[in-house]
Formats: sequence, structure tokens, C-alpha cells
Amino acid sequence: EFILLGFSVNPGTQKFCFVMFLFFFVMIVAGNLLIVVTVTSSQLLNCPMYFFLCSLSFVDICYSSVTAPKLIADFLVENKTISFVGCMAQLFGVHFFGCTEIFLLTVMAYDRYVAICRPLHYTTLMTRRVCSQMLMGSWVGGFMHSLAQTLLTTQLPFCGPNVIDHYFCDVHPLLQLACTNTYAVRIAVVANSGMITLSCFLILLMSYVVILGSLKSQRAEGWHKALSTCGSHITVVILFFGPCTFVYIRPSSRLTEDKRVAVFYTIIPSMLNPLIYTLRNHEVKSAMRKLWSR
Repeated sequence: EFILLGFSVNPGTQKFCFVMFLFFFVMIVAGNLLIVVTVTSSQLLNCPMYFFLCSLSFVDICYSSVTAPKLIADFLVENKTISFVGCMAQLFGVHFFGCTEIFLLTVMAYDRYVAICRPLHYTTLMTRRVCSQMLMGSWVGGFMHSLAQTLLTTQLPFCGPNVIDHYFCDVHPLLQLACTNTYAVRIAVVANSGMITLSCFLILLMSYVVILGSLKSQRAEGWHKALSTCGSHITVVILFFGPCTFVYIRPSSRLTEDKRVAVFYTIIPSMLNPLIYTLRNHEVKSAMRKLWSR
């Protein structure tokens, strides 16, 4: 088994952290579940944008559920242990749902590009079959990435210290404990995780540069509508990709810093996504009112 250090704070602060992160997790599940129920039950929200938003909310619930319950429970116990099988399962889940979310955000950016830059071809390009294929590709891509990360880690020998300086099992903290030279594995991890994150982030940036460039010829009303549509997505991208790129684009040596940054891509974006997408979207708020009245 491994021992997770988590956030090393005094007992009084641990109780406060327990309440705070429990509140965060309840908000994540309730907010994202509300979006899933609203989109699936409303006939008004049947366009590709809301199809992908519903999928993103489901992924956010799964993603946060991999790490948050264990983190919350560890605030109440002294020995924060996790079995080897449980550790590998957590590693697989974090990278599976995290990478799926990266691909899904990239697909959503393409959807906004087609909607704004090629509006006359939108219905023919973004058919239900194409959207389903994009969604399936995101899940398959996340699975393949996670499988590679997990296989690289499970092949390492662990025969010395078993204390992980993190609040969940991730690749970099486990590489620190391996009883062998992990240079080649570190390069593979950076090439896998880091390059996926960075390349998708660059694709997202390019898509929004093209979108903003195409809006120059439009009137102020069209400019404002397009920005309000894309603004929420840009906010989510910055919140998620910034910390994620920082952690995985380089071989990690400062694990204490990394585990603090990890909160900003494993918990905070999943909690803020429902607020960002609903507070700025009149159609979603209208559908929620109808659902509540029913």
C-alpha cells in the first residue's frame, strides 16, 4: 500500500478543509447533474453545443469523483493509506476522464468555429452522427492515453519508501518512489501527457483567433452575441488548461507545488463549469425554469 501525505495541515485546519472540499464536491455533483438532466429533458436544447455540454458535465462528475471523495475522507483520518490496486485505479481514472475532457473541450471549440465562421454549413457539417463520432473519439482517445500512462507506471518496481507527496496517485509522485532509473519513463510521460495538453491548447487558441478574426466584418450586435457564446468556453479552457499544462509539460521535481496546482484542474473547473455555462446562457436558464416549474 501507499501513504498519501495530502495537504499537511494542523487538525483544526483539516476540519475546515473537510467542510470546504465537501461543499465543493456537492456543488460539482449537483450543478453538473442539473445540466445533464436539463439538457436531456429539454426539447429546446437539442443542438450540438448542448449535446457536448451535457457530455462535459457527465465527464466532470466522473473526473472529480475519482479524487475528491478520497481527499475529503483523508481529512478525517490520521493514516491516509491506499492500496496498490486502488492507486493504479485512481491513476487510470484521473488520466482517463481528464484527457477525455481535454479532447471534449477541443471538439466544443470546433463546434463554435463552425457555428460562427460557417453558419450556412453548420447543419450539414455538425450532424448527429458526426457529433456522436467526435464524442466517441474523445472517449477512445482518453482511454488510450490513460492506458499508456497506467501501463508505464505499473511496470516500475516499488521496493523502497511508499509515501506519496500528493493527495491522489499521479504519475510524477509515483516515479519518485520507483526503485530504478525512470529517465526514459519521465520523457515518455511528458511526451504523452504534456504534448496532448499543449497541442490541444494551441488548437483551441488558433480556433479562437480565427473566430475573432472572422468577427471583424460583423456588426456590433453579431460581435456581442458571438463573444457571449464563446466567452464561457474560453473561461473554462483557461481555468483547466493553464494548471494542467504547468504540471504535465515538464518533468516534475517540486511535488508540493504540483499538488496545490492540481486542485485547479481536478476540482475547481468542474465546480465552476455549471455556473459559467448557465449564468451566461439564456436558453439553459429558460430550460431550467421550465424544468423547475414541471
